[in-house]
Formats: sequence, C-alpha cells, structure tokens
Amino acid sequence: MQTNTDQSAPAFLLPYDPERHAALLADYCLMANEGERLLVAGGQAATPLIRALTRALLTRGARPVVRVDYPGQEEDFAELASDAVLDAIHPADLADVEALDGSLRVLTPEPGAPGDAARRARLMAARAPVAAARSRKKWSLTLYPTAHAAAQAGMSEEAFADFVMRAMFLDRADPVAAWGEVREMQARIIERLTRADVVRIEAPGTDLTLRVGGRTWANSDGRRNMPSGEVFTGPLEDSAEGVVTFTIPATYQGQMVRGARLVFRAGEVVEASAEEGEAVLRAALATDPGARRLGELGIGTNSGIQTPTGNILFDEKIGGTVHLALGKSYPETGGLNASAIHWDLITDLRTAGRLSLDGEVMQENGVFLE
Repeated sequence: MQTNTDQSAPAFLLPYDPERHAALLADYCLMANEGERLLVAGGQAATPLIRALTRALLTRGARPVVRVDYPGQEEDFAELASDAVLDAIHPADLADVEALDGSLRVLTPEPGAPGDAARRARLMAARAPVAAARSRKKWSLTLYPTAHAAAQAGMSEEAFADFVMRAMFLDRADPVAAWGEVREMQARIIERLTRADVVRIEAPGTDLTLRVGGRTWANSDGRRNMPSGEVFTGPLEDSAEGVVTFTIPATYQGQMVRGARLVFRAGEVVEASAEEGEAVLRAALATDPGARRLGELGIGTNSGIQTPTGNILFDEKIGGTVHLALGKSYPETGGLNASAIHWDLITDLRTAGRLSLDGEVMQENGVFLE
C-alpha cells in the first residue's frame, strides 16, 4: 500500500525544468480557469518558476497577481515593526485576499538569521484572519530547489533538483496520471481509517492515543501540496493523551528544533522540551490557546521520499512516518481547533514503531499490514 515511486538510483540526474513544473501547478494544482485572479508568491531565488507559472496562467486566460519577497523580509517585519503594525493587519490586506480566486506559494529556502520567536508569533497571530481567508479559496504550495535547500538535505544542487523533479513525478510522461495512482492507493488506506475511533502511536519515546471517530480523512494527492503523499484528519480536540517524541528535526519560522518532546493531557500540551530550539518550541506553544492542541494527524505514504531533507513539504510525506500539527485544523476534516499556527512535527515509525486502530495493528515498522 505504498506509492509506486521508484527508489532505485536513477541512471542520470534529471535537471530542474521550471516550465514543466509550472504546467503541473497551473493545470493540476490550481486548475486555473479563464478570468480567475490567482496569487503567485515566492522568494526572489524562485524567479524562474514564478515567471514560468505567470506565463502559464496568462496563456490559460487567468489574471496572475505576482508577489516576490526579498530574503529576510519576514525577519525585518518581526524585528522593526511597531506594536501597531505587528499586532494588527490593515483592512486592505484582508480585502485583497478576499478578492482572490486562489493562491500558490513557492517555498524558497534561504539562509537566515534567527529572529525573536515571540515577535514572530505575534506577527503570525495578527495575520491569522488573512490566512483563514486564503484557506477558504483554492490554494497550493510547492518548493523551488535552492542551493540552501540542497545543502539542508545534504545533497548537491544537481542531486536535489533531480530529487524534486522525481518527487513530483515530473520524470513521468504523464505526471497527472501518476498522482491519480497515489490518490487511488491512499483511498484504500482511508477506507480502513474511516472505520476507526482510537488511534495509538507507539515508538521509542512515544506512546500517544488520539480519537478520530466522526472526523473526515483527507486524501492529499498533490493538489494542495506539490509533492504530496499523505492522508490526514483533525483529531478530537480534547482526545490526545500520552507522550510523543518527534525524531525528525523540523524548522519553525526558519529556526531548527530537534528532539521535541510533548506530553498531552485531555488534548492539551502540559509539558514541552527539546534537545535544540526549546525556546522556539515554547514560543510557538504560547502563540494562542489553540497552539497547545492538535489540529492534524497525518500519515506519510510516499515511499519515494525516505530521507529527511529539512523541509516539511517533503519530510511529512516520508512513507512510514506520522506527523502531528500543533494549532489550526483544516475545516474539511471536521477539526475545530483554531490557532494562528499550523506546525507539523514528525516522528519516525520505521524502526520499532507501530500504528494501531482500536487495538488492531495497522502499520508496523513503517509498513502497512494488509
């Protein structure tokens, strides 16, 4: 029940192709229609993809709105904004998003200096209404393969570009058909998950139970995240009990957190620690009341992504892992948790891990049991 991405070493490294990437985003992810006002946003380093996507949208009759960030822009806002600017959005910012038909954000990993985590949390909380308005439209997220992203993944730029292309099935003649295969495979997993109420996650340093009865499982098939390969839901907000240790490092607003450990009681984080980045973890939890509860339980299914890259877009999809998001739920899952944050943290079940549904083992050592 894994995706059919070929894990064998490629015969050659596939060069990054922004035109092919843009066509997939325009037609499959955004499903661009004539006359739609669609936001395309990303960092300066992603200009080749931003230009290719803008051109693709124009040829399809859409109205692209292009916004390019300079490196360090968010850090400047958090550091220099007055309290009035930091803690409240301008009405025009919300009106602008409400006038969109959809949006696509290009992640553009670049090196940055750590900022004040508490001020970044305040900025994020102020922007929550804008984020909520954007989520009510069609939206998608992708990544441009920067040199920094390659270094984070421990790969050469050429190897990382190849990895990104293959993760999106852009090595296939028909990548849309390949994502259809993923959708069908994940639908079979969801069929079993839908019948479950109590989910138990066990691994070294982890023994956590959640309830998901009555909630909807989403089939992440590449439309909102490109690439993808996960199924997810919103657990009952007061159901998390136990402890979880996140064994795959994660970043929050550009700052690394390793070895995060959370203890839950009645759905709320009551203890938090980390081997690295504990101050960042605590600042995220202090964002608002909803930041101390879970908004998502996700199960990675992509067997073509097996090594952490330092980027959540890829790492949460690793086959044999689960991820839990602190903060905001996705409404389509039935989740009710509200927060300015949605931060995915990952634990690996591929070594001495187990995922059980109502006491029956569904996955062991990262492998789904038939």
